[in-house]
Amino acid sequence: MKINGAEYKTIWFDEEKQVVKIIDQTKLPHKFIIKELSSVKDAINAIKTMEVRGAPLIGGTAAFGLVLAIKENNSLDFIKKSSEELVASRPTAINLQWAVHRMNNKLSFVEPGDLFNRALNEAKEICKEDEGFCESIGKNGLNIIEDIYNKKKDTVNILTHCNAGWLATIDWGTATSPIYHAHKKGIPIHVWVDETRPRNQGANLTSYELNEEEIPNTIIADNTGGILMQRGEVDMCIVGTDRTLSNGDVCNKIGTYLKALAAYDNNIPFYVALPSSTIDWNIKDSKKIPIEKRNSEELSHIEGIDENNQIKKVLIYPNKSKTMNLAFDVTPAKYITNLITEKGICGASYSGLKELFKK
Repeated sequence: MKINGAEYKTIWFDEEKQVVKIIDQTKLPHKFIIKELSSVKDAINAIKTMEVRGAPLIGGTAAFGLVLAIKENNSLDFIKKSSEELVASRPTAINLQWAVHRMNNKLSFVEPGDLFNRALNEAKEICKEDEGFCESIGKNGLNIIEDIYNKKKDTVNILTHCNAGWLATIDWGTATSPIYHAHKKGIPIHVWVDETRPRNQGANLTSYELNEEEIPNTIIADNTGGILMQRGEVDMCIVGTDRTLSNGDVCNKIGTYLKALAAYDNNIPFYVALPSSTIDWNIKDSKKIPIEKRNSEELSHIEGIDENNQIKKVLIYPNKSKTMNLAFDVTPAKYITNLITEKGICGASYSGLKELFKK
């Protein structure tokens, strides 16, 4: 997708410099910075600090992280250690674990001299595959938006939470892909963008990328969605997911569950868009999903740009106040209208997913 009129992916390998390049998302929307990752430690740090974020993108970053590890030291012990550290860098998103396991399986029984090229090719394939998945999600989800427009004959108002846009994937996004496809088809769209505290990924990233594609959008406080639904100003909700269980339960950015409850109470369809790499076929009980607890400073401080065009962090809470910063919550399948995947649309259930993916 575009930034300042130029086409970008969120991550790519620079063949000449032999480094991985990313868009540093901690600096958006105020500054656009391309950062180089030259070691597996750089990749781990980029994931931990959320310079890259979004389940598909951190999976791609982990894959390239193993490429950098092999470039540094292609011993099996170092690759194993690097794999473990990458998986531990953010525990909730299943794509991270999936990508590392896929890379290791691909590298099994490969001669040391061939490891780097084999790893690089597989990391590129993972990213190319994700891009294709997200494009297909968009084409499948387009039908939903088109149906609403054909009935309404007016602008389709869509509410989304956090950033499940192209900045969270390699390109297109998951929740935003149907929006982009509808926009390209000429369907009038307006997006309600949840601010998404505490890191403001909705305000900082989703609104930013929608602006770049000239899609009308309005940033709202996280608790505004309910009254908009009551007023009939939301036609549908669509979000992404960091881990989807085979029973249809969805683990996504904190606050998603409350949006689903409000949508359910107001008979607003609530869709979840995901690539198959986000499905966890092993965990059966959502209480067993590891929910990441992040630094309290993300709540107690906020970043913005000052009059000198410098990014500054300021304290917004009383010094003595305690905080709890859980990054994700779980939305039970019963509140989800349907899942939108690269293979089609299905019910949020084991039977629905099994029919699509034939596991």
